[in-house]
Amino acid sequence: MCRLTFNLDLQFCMNDSFSLFNLIDTSPLEILSFALAIAMVLLNIRQSPWAWLFAITSAGLYAIVFCEAKIYGDMALQFVFVAISVWGWYQWLFGGSNRQGVTVSRLNARAWAMVALTWALAYAIVATILRTLTDTDVPHIDAFLTAGSLVAQYLLTRKMLENWHLWIIIDLLYIGLYLHKNLYLTAVLYGLFAILAFVGLLAWKKSLTAKEPIA
Repeated sequence: MCRLTFNLDLQFCMNDSFSLFNLIDTSPLEILSFALAIAMVLLNIRQSPWAWLFAITSAGLYAIVFCEAKIYGDMALQFVFVAISVWGWYQWLFGGSNRQGVTVSRLNARAWAMVALTWALAYAIVATILRTLTDTDVPHIDAFLTAGSLVAQYLLTRKMLENWHLWIIIDLLYIGLYLHKNLYLTAVLYGLFAILAFVGLLAWKKSLTAKEPIA
């Protein structure tokens, strides 16, 4: 059922499905979300604080897309992304010890252990909620990727290099989920995300190497 409409000369439903180039079934809302998300990642790679504005807008629109597809973990995740993005925007502009914005850094072994523990706990909580309170048919993979995305997004707000490692894994797994849910354009998007995450990893590594002192 369509929930988002614009009253112009004709009623235009953003959730109406159509065939793109007779290849992919999609909707205007999914296409718009797709475009904003690509812009967001490109700006993340460049370490531009404006990336967070695109993140907020894209997340809000994708919440509607995922609600229609009954991927409720991902839907709820988008609202969390909005909140995290506001905080991340502040961190990139005014965070850090000198209030000039956070800079690229690495996780140590203890931080990696915290990442794994947080991911596992978040997965257990989200999976329980999805199994008991929703009609989703993919509670476990949805919960696993939702939890991982939260962890990766937090690392992104802190400009931790390893956020890109997590996003590469998560994005590749999301491709399978979205193909299963017939969200073909979003599956393509996450394939592009995986490629861009690798590009981001290389770019941030170069940035980190440039600021490290020469021995």
